[in-house]
Amino acid sequence: MKFRVIHRTEYNYSEPVSLCHNEARLRPRSIGQQICNVSQIEIEPAPAAMSDRQDIFGNHVTYFSIQETHQQLVVTATSEVERGHHTLKPSSATPWEEASRVSREGVEPESRAVAQYLLDSPSVARSRELTEYAAPSFSPGRPVIEAAFDLCARIHRDFEFDPARTTVSTPLSEVLAHRAGVCQDFAHLAIGCLRSLALPARYVSGYLETVPPPGKPRLVGADASHAWLALYAPGAGWVELDPTNDQMPDERYVTIGWGRDYSDVAPFKGVIFGGGTHTLDVGVDMLRID
Repeated sequence: MKFRVIHRTEYNYSEPVSLCHNEARLRPRSIGQQICNVSQIEIEPAPAAMSDRQDIFGNHVTYFSIQETHQQLVVTATSEVERGHHTLKPSSATPWEEASRVSREGVEPESRAVAQYLLDSPSVARSRELTEYAAPSFSPGRPVIEAAFDLCARIHRDFEFDPARTTVSTPLSEVLAHRAGVCQDFAHLAIGCLRSLALPARYVSGYLETVPPPGKPRLVGADASHAWLALYAPGAGWVELDPTNDQMPDERYVTIGWGRDYSDVAPFKGVIFGGGTHTLDVGVDMLRID
C-alpha cells in the first residue's frame, strides 16, 4: 500500500517577525514494513539557511532559518510512503512482572538500550495514580503484551475524545481527573501507566488514514496527525498500540518518529523575534496512490 502525505502548516502573525529559527520533524522514517521513497519540504518565505540531521532517536530533522521580515510562515511537507501488509498481533508468555524485572536490571544489551523509556520525561511523570489506574489490567502473572492491550482497551472505554478539553501542555493528572482528551493524551496516559510499572514505553508520532463512511466521498484534508505508543517486551521487541482506537497500528498508519513523549517529536520547534500573537492552521491530506 502506498500513500502520498501532504502536511501543510501555516502561521499568521499579528506583528512582523524579523528572524526565526525552526526545527521540523515531518519526514516519515524508513523502518520495518515502512519505506519513505520521496520526501520534500517547501517553505515560504524561502529560508536563508537550511540543513538536515538525525536526532538521538534516529528521527529526521530539518533545520531552517528565515532572516527576512515576514508575517506569515507556510511549511508544506510532501512524502510518498510504502507500507507493508499488517502483521499478526504479537504474543508473549512472559509475565509482566518478569518483563519489568528484566527491563529494570538492564543486564541484556537490548534492555540497556531501552532504559531511557523507563524514566520520567517532560510530559510523562510516573505516579501512584497511574499505577492504580493500570492495576486492573496487570493482574499477577498476566502476559505483558496481553496486559498492555487490555490497558489500552480500558483507556478507550473510560476516556472521551474531546479536542476542546486539553492542550499540548495539559498534565496527565488533569487528563485522569476529567477522563477526556485527544490521541496525544491517551498515548501519554498509557506510557505513564506502563512506566509506573517499570515497563519501557515510547511515544510514536505519525498519521492515520481516515476512511469515509460508506457511500460518502473522501474529503481532502480530513486526515490528521496521530499519536500512539510502543511497549518494549523482552523477546518480542517493540509492540505498537493505539489506545485512541483500541487497536494495533496496521498498514493505514505512517510513522514519522518516536521519542520519550510529544516534546521529542513535535512537528515544529523554534524561536522567533517579534510576531506578537499568532494563529495556526494545520492540514493533512493522506491519499492512497497505488
